[in-house]
Amino acid sequence: MPRKLTAGVRARPVQKDPQRPSALRLWLRRRKPMLRPAGKVAALMMLFGVAAAGGASLDPASKLSAMVDRASSGAAARVGGLRVTEVRIEGARNTMPAMLREAIGVRAGDPVLAFAPQAARERLESIAWIESAEVQRHLSGLVLVRLKERAPFAIWQNSGRFAIIDREGRTVATDRLDAFGPLPLVVGAGAEKTAAPLYDLLRQAPDVLARTQALVRIGERRWNLRLHSGTDVMLPEGHEDAALQRLAELQRQNQILDRPLQVVDLRLPDRLVLRQNPAPPEQAPAAARARAGRSG
Repeated sequence: MPRKLTAGVRARPVQKDPQRPSALRLWLRRRKPMLRPAGKVAALMMLFGVAAAGGASLDPASKLSAMVDRASSGAAARVGGLRVTEVRIEGARNTMPAMLREAIGVRAGDPVLAFAPQAARERLESIAWIESAEVQRHLSGLVLVRLKERAPFAIWQNSGRFAIIDREGRTVATDRLDAFGPLPLVVGAGAEKTAAPLYDLLRQAPDVLARTQALVRIGERRWNLRLHSGTDVMLPEGHEDAALQRLAELQRQNQILDRPLQVVDLRLPDRLVLRQNPAPPEQAPAAARARAGRSG
């Protein structure tokens, strides 16, 4: 017989068997981390849709779209309104201003963003005088141009034509030859490309340089020095340095360059050949009569 429960004693609840979760609940539990971001995105899309619907109901032309359009057009107007206020050129000494303006291709009042600095630099460097150029465009309206010009080195005479050249032999000007001060004169085909090393040697012999009028290229192989006195100093091919040192020593000891000579030939290292100027024609008969009188 079952035992009777006495008063004051609580009966223990009967535990039920645990129930297994359903398949749907297990599926949702596994995908819970994925559903949270998706739910946020869906909520945002719903809010955006509500806002768009409300805006469209209030203004069929879409106030939001109009505001975006106005902002974009305003920005474009501000960018398009940037104008060149100054074109500043630094380093120009010999290049004609008109050539610079044409090569730069921009002036005050032109749109800043329509100006292409790279194209302007290429046009500037095509000018004979200009060795290199730097072109900067600033949104403040300043266009800054920095130039490095080639230095005039000598006047080159060839086939009756004259030109200003730089040390590398580039022709930089064919007019205004007297505008660049005293420059060495180099003469003959090929002289423009090879004169600079010889001139540097002459600078080490100032007594010879002071008496030299022109550096004359002979047969595109060797050099003559034409002196102010009319004397031609013939230098050996490829040995100009030693010949000039020898000539400078002869000048110090014997003032050879101050004599009335037609030719000083230094082409042979162990021999000096001097040729005197011929007697003037008007003096030749008098000299002959004097010799005849002495013989009689």
